[in-house]
Amino acid sequence: MNKIVKLLYIIIGFIALGLGVLGLILPVVPTTPLLLLASYCFVKGSERFEIWFKGTTLYKRHLETFVKERSMTLKQKLTILLFADVMIAIPFFILDSLMVRVMLVLIVIYKYYYFIYKIKTGPVVSTKEN
Repeated sequence: MNKIVKLLYIIIGFIALGLGVLGLILPVVPTTPLLLLASYCFVKGSERFEIWFKGTTLYKRHLETFVKERSMTLKQKLTILLFADVMIAIPFFILDSLMVRVMLVLIVIYKYYYFIYKIKTGPVVSTKEN
């Protein structure tokens, strides 16, 4: 992969990381998907940044369980689902096309199916050590 593409992955990774950190503060910004995007970009862009990111508390607290066990807490699932619903509702109500509305409803149905049946719901991970 050429250096420009790797640099773009790193830049997108840091943008996603920054937005993911904002998601910790702002309830409407989904933290987990943005951190997953950052992780993916760092894996594609630089082994050094991948190792650094996987060593951070942010990664361990929000992604490690999902990556290892393919599970999310109920709060993480609901946050992602509700944010996506709001984003899907915008074009649903703005556009007049019946085909687009049907497609958006099908996307929402599949999204809920996937999150309920394909991603396990795990326990809340405590960040405090005894």
